[in-house]
Amino acid sequence: MPYKANILLVDDREENLTALEAILTSLDQNLVRASSGEAALKALLEGDFAVILLDVVMPGMDGFETATHIKQREKTKDVPIIFLTAEGIDRHRVFRGYASRFVDYMTKPLDPWLLRAKVEVFLELDRLKRQLQSQSDWLRRDLSQDTAGVETVVAELSALVNEINDKLEGVRERTVDDERVMGVVRELDDPVHRLTSLVQALRAQR
Repeated sequence: MPYKANILLVDDREENLTALEAILTSLDQNLVRASSGEAALKALLEGDFAVILLDVVMPGMDGFETATHIKQREKTKDVPIIFLTAEGIDRHRVFRGYASRFVDYMTKPLDPWLLRAKVEVFLELDRLKRQLQSQSDWLRRDLSQDTAGVETVVAELSALVNEINDKLEGVRERTVDDERVMGVVRELDDPVHRLTSLVQALRAQR
């Protein structure tokens, strides 16, 4: 099944939500309704959204207050918002405190073609973001596979260090009276110690 993005429609009037659905249904995405700012915030807690269409004038928590809460949450601060405003709303008021690439606005009555075009832009941005996330996940899996390889190497190195130490100990026992051989053994102690430290460090990073 192809992935479908979630689009949040926020308006206190049922007929406006129905109109938005009629305009956007051809995009073939998941259209989620919210009839208040509180309902919108709850929906944002329950899912991920590519874009929010937010009516400015609503009873109780209006669009500006709702947007403030959205931008204050770490999970939703970068979700694009398209404010839907009435003719009498000053556009400067719309952008007060929200002047960023994650905020847009449209004036009612809405131009269906323009609204779809704006939403499509944000859907494409969401698709790219998900693609990057997918690539990032792939890299993590790749690194995980490498980590499994590292664990194999660590196990092999550990066995090798133990084998070398055992053999050196055997040499020490057999040649305790041969100063020349003991000198060679002592020269091997330092690199073996460094190799042992390396193996321990690799173990600690697993």
